[in-house]
Amino acid sequence: METLKGRSSLHEHIVVLVFLITVSQGSACEPPSTPECFKRRIEDTFFICEWSTKTNNPNVTFDIHIGEKKFNTSKTTCSLRRELIIVRYPVDIWVEARVGNSSCVSTNRSVVLSRIVKSEAPQNIGMSWSKNNLTLNWTAAGYPVLCEVLFRRSDYLTWENRTTDAAIESSFNHLTLANLSKDSVYLLQVRCRYNGPKKDLVSLWSDWSPVVTVPAELEHKPEVTITTELLNRTRKVTLEWKAMPHAKWYILNDTQRYRQCPCKKKKDHNTTRSTHTIYVSLSAVDIWVFAQNSAGSSPPAIVQIPTESVAGLTICDKTALDEKFDRKTCREWYEHQDGDTMSQNRIRMKNKKRGEIGKHLTDYVRYLFFEHKRADGKPQTVKMCFFYQKEGVPRKEPQDLTSLTETKTSANLSWKEIPSADQRGFLTHYTLCILKVPSQDEVKECRNISASVTEHYVENLLPGGKYDIVLAGVTRAGKGPEATVTISTLPEDSWMHVWWSVGMLFLFFFLTMICTCILKRIQNKIFPHVPKPVVQDFNPYQPESGEFLEGKEEVDELTLHHLPEVKPAPEDAEETTVLTREWDDGSDLDDRVDSMMSEGISDECLGSTDEAMRSPRGGEMNDRKQIDNEIAMLIYRNGLVFDIKTDSP
Repeated sequence: METLKGRSSLHEHIVVLVFLITVSQGSACEPPSTPECFKRRIEDTFFICEWSTKTNNPNVTFDIHIGEKKFNTSKTTCSLRRELIIVRYPVDIWVEARVGNSSCVSTNRSVVLSRIVKSEAPQNIGMSWSKNNLTLNWTAAGYPVLCEVLFRRSDYLTWENRTTDAAIESSFNHLTLANLSKDSVYLLQVRCRYNGPKKDLVSLWSDWSPVVTVPAELEHKPEVTITTELLNRTRKVTLEWKAMPHAKWYILNDTQRYRQCPCKKKKDHNTTRSTHTIYVSLSAVDIWVFAQNSAGSSPPAIVQIPTESVAGLTICDKTALDEKFDRKTCREWYEHQDGDTMSQNRIRMKNKKRGEIGKHLTDYVRYLFFEHKRADGKPQTVKMCFFYQKEGVPRKEPQDLTSLTETKTSANLSWKEIPSADQRGFLTHYTLCILKVPSQDEVKECRNISASVTEHYVENLLPGGKYDIVLAGVTRAGKGPEATVTISTLPEDSWMHVWWSVGMLFLFFFLTMICTCILKRIQNKIFPHVPKPVVQDFNPYQPESGEFLEGKEEVDELTLHHLPEVKPAPEDAEETTVLTREWDDGSDLDDRVDSMMSEGISDECLGSTDEAMRSPRGGEMNDRKQIDNEIAMLIYRNGLVFDIKTDSP
């Protein structure tokens, strides 16, 4: 131990002497800094010594002294194996710089090399934002470290520093700077030192990392629009998006690449532009578009390109599925989930490798089969069809069988098709049966309906009847479960019967009246009416004495005596002419006679007769007038009159 102290004192004197000699010579050599010797990891078997100098002379050389040993180098660093130096005991270390004939020496330092650890400056620092917290990561040194971070916003001049422990996870050191602004750009540097359980180690700060620019977070996904053009069995997809602030480049990938289909190039599409064109097959494809910078990626914009329309697809030929294909051919089987145009979310690729088809396909499951080939670097779909490895009868009945409208003799039926997963085969048709309830003597009527329809119009039913409708799906393997609905046709309207009865009754009375009028007129023409003679009712004169005249009056012959001295008045002649003309008018004359009688002619004659009988003085005049009135009244149809006999004077 005393020997080591003596040697150390001797080395100090030598260094001081060399330094004094160098200064006294007035040399232009600049002394280097005091060296640092250390190991990067605790388990390392070599040591690194570093120092710095202000000289720019390329001819400068350095001698690193460690105890009594000297090592020459032209750099400001050197690496020494453990076996060449003393590491378990204190030694003096210094550096001598030589430029031509001049030299200069650094100050010396006494150290125990095995206890000194210096971390490497963090390199390739990764970063990511989580809200307003910034997480940094880099390759770990293999032990816990304490790190100092120097940072500032890009638009600020003042630097801030924070010291924090860095965690180790998956061979990486991680630390988080909290309460920053994710919308701002930052500049930062990091340095670290050992902070492990061994307290006897001397930990040196690492060098500062290069200045790192931390961009703002890409918080929003790109706004992507697509244009799809169907070409020769392939699709040209043009994607466009708005340029995003803080984005350095964009990454595009698709599901066909991840499926490792041999007809698709296996690489991402990276671009710094805001538009890109790719070619995809006719099967369903999802395209992801990311904006990216050194702080991470934006949320992906997922563009779903569905399968080209499956309407009108035919059933696959099994022999075609067994054909051999080369390495440029890609085959895909998608499990068909519903009857609409398929999307990536509703299908699942089962197999695409040759020789493994039968192991992965399931019986009674419908698949959408694709065969792609690569032509001129573009995927092309050469075959597309539906496929069942094995068919069975449907597992379920048609869904929601209902009657939309019902009339007295018809009904409109509607239903939903059997789900694809429950069809278990290709539907050839539906079977619809109609049975009247009660069905003692009724025969079930059945008919086949196309498998492509979901409505049917049933007619020729009976009013007020009750029917059971039975519907079932049929595949090549047989008929599936039945769906049943009971319908009732509308009854005949009772109020319509009432109206029909009233109408018919009214029509009957109307026709009866018409026929009666017609028959009456015909009867009047064929059998004319002969009126009865007008016979006046005379009241016999009863004298005031109360004596009654008794006796019978017999008229054997009516004789009218003509009075020559009395001429008929012109009015009577005119009346006679008129009456004679009207005599020939048939029923009209009869009506006129009735009118005259209703106007009181008979009463007038009766009154005249009574007056004549009561007045003894005007007897003759009253008799003559009465005779004239009776002649005018005795008129018969068709010119018939009583025979009038007159006695000439």
